[in-house]
Amino acid sequence: MITLHHLNFSRSTRVLWLLEELGIDYDLVRYERTPGFRAPETLKEAHPLGKAPVLQDDDLTLAESATILAYLAERYGNGRFMPPAGTADAAIHDEWLQYAESSAGLPIMMTLLGGMLGGLPDHITRFTQPELVKAFDHIEARLAAGGPYLMGETFTIADIQLAYLIDVAESSGMLGEHPGLSLYLVMLKSRPALVRALEIGGPMHPRR
Repeated sequence: MITLHHLNFSRSTRVLWLLEELGIDYDLVRYERTPGFRAPETLKEAHPLGKAPVLQDDDLTLAESATILAYLAERYGNGRFMPPAGTADAAIHDEWLQYAESSAGLPIMMTLLGGMLGGLPDHITRFTQPELVKAFDHIEARLAAGGPYLMGETFTIADIQLAYLIDVAESSGMLGEHPGLSLYLVMLKSRPALVRALEIGGPMHPRR
């Protein structure tokens, strides 16, 4: 039996979304952030890092959203949501899946944390701002070249992985000069499975 340990306002929305896309049964264990916006200590009972998402499937326990998404898509997706293994599209898809939390995630989350903490030091802003623009330009160009999704006409887990960060950026006012990303987010949020996931687990990020 699949169990998802879900923290409000967190990346675990990604996994909840995919579970709804797959239409499979799962149990949901909910956790609420502390007044300091931290995960509660009880999450460490599910995984030593005390972060979400955590997925349990019988005796298997997984953390890290990209790994969980790939596992669920491969085991339960019947060929949906990922290109066929061993193809060029599979390699490109994996690049986008990893890009979200590596090159793109760093400037987005640093800018977010800076806003929450009253601003970043100037020397850090001089690094993050160009990287932020570069990331948004790169994603927007990919969507414009072949969209509406990262892999063209096919919706994949790379879109799920990226959507959380685009939502963080949009809700924090970072997308002013990148309307294509706002439209991409609106399209993704119209998917019935994400509508259900947000109804079940709450928004991905607090709105301003």
